[in-house]
Amino acid sequence: MTKKKTHKPGSATIAMNKRARHEYFIEEEIEAGIALQGWEVKSMRAGKANITDSYVTFRDGEAFLFGATIQPLTVASSHIVCDPTRTRKLLLKKRELETLFGKVSRDGFTVVALSLYWKNAWSKVKIGLAKGKKEHDKRDDIKDREWKVDKARIMKNANR
Repeated sequence: MTKKKTHKPGSATIAMNKRARHEYFIEEEIEAGIALQGWEVKSMRAGKANITDSYVTFRDGEAFLFGATIQPLTVASSHIVCDPTRTRKLLLKKRELETLFGKVSRDGFTVVALSLYWKNAWSKVKIGLAKGKKEHDKRDDIKDREWKVDKARIMKNANR
C-alpha cells in the first residue's frame, strides 16, 4: 500500500492580486494551469512572481495570461533568453474556455488573475470573471470593512 504524500508546512501561495478584489466585483473563480518554462518555475519557487497588473486575453480559441511578471534568478542559465513579462498560456478545459470567452464578449466581463499558487507539484493560477466597480462601490466596501473592525472592538470591550 502506498502512502499519500503529506503537504509540506508553509504557504502554497506564490502571489496574490489584492487590488483585483478592490477594483472589480468577482462573479466566478476558476482554477487554471499555467504553461511555464524551467527558469520560471525556479523563480516562482524563490517567490519572484507578481500578478498585480495581469489579466487574461483570448486568441485563436486559447487563453493567455498577459502582464504577469516573473523575475529571472541571477543564477539562471546563460543560454536561455529570459523574458520576465512574456505572455503565458493558460491550460483550461474547452467548456471553461467557451463560457469565459462568451461572457467576456457578450456581457462585458473581464478576466483577471487573482492568485498564483502551488497545488502539489503543479503551479496554478486562480482567475476571476470580474465586472468593474464604480467609485461609490469602492467607498461602500471601505466603509463596511471599517465598520467590521469597529464592531469587533466594541464587542471586545462590551464583554469586560
